[in-house]
Amino acid sequence: MPPILSLRHYNHDQIVHSHQHTQLVFGLHGQLDFEIDGRGSRIQQQLLAVVPSDTRHACGSPAGSQCLILDIPDDNWLRQRLAHHADPARRILEQPAALRLTPTQSQLVGWLAASPINDPIISEQGAALLLASLSAGCEPVSQNGPLPLAALYAHVDRHLAHPLAVQDLARLAGLSVPRFHVRFVSETGLTPLEFVRCRRLQQGRELLISTRLAVGEVAARVGYASQSAFTAALSREYGTTPRALRRESLDNSRY
Repeated sequence: MPPILSLRHYNHDQIVHSHQHTQLVFGLHGQLDFEIDGRGSRIQQQLLAVVPSDTRHACGSPAGSQCLILDIPDDNWLRQRLAHHADPARRILEQPAALRLTPTQSQLVGWLAASPINDPIISEQGAALLLASLSAGCEPVSQNGPLPLAALYAHVDRHLAHPLAVQDLARLAGLSVPRFHVRFVSETGLTPLEFVRCRRLQQGRELLISTRLAVGEVAARVGYASQSAFTAALSREYGTTPRALRRESLDNSRY
């Protein structure tokens, strides 16, 4: 079991896992893109992510971020440390969510982050104080903020070999399909399907250059039903064929 309170830094490397304890992630500096149980959010200062036990989640921060992490040992710990605050705190911890802190809660998070939380007494009592404060309630984060693009991109990359539906990406962003389509075009300049197509070809091009996989295998890994369909799409996008691309890459490596 990790320390109850800890400071962690995140970068562009994607973390995808689950754990047997409930975790709260409080934004301090920068922005952390989160995907929790198929829904996306962006965690920054005054926001927190609730990750229930055994819930698959992914996160990454392209520009870097720092967060305060609260790893809750178990339900017995909650009952022993929080007394009458345990039940309302437990209700907050039961469902994946992105929540907005009150100014007072945010000040408490900042104070704890600046405290010597490696001290077991400060860590444990600080965690109990923070959870007791949260039990008074938090607001769900509205969907008016920026799209969780890092989480969306990571989802696309993990599923390139399979069909990718706009409905799945919209669900990840917590939006309806029409609203997600408008927001995605506004923030990226591409439609969701245009982005998926570009990402398939980018990854296919990288595999052709960096591996010796057969062209048909590369095509399958990036979601094309046939080698010919992949070759035609690559030619339209880059003006070259898989064979010519590999030959050019080999020639360049000799210099």
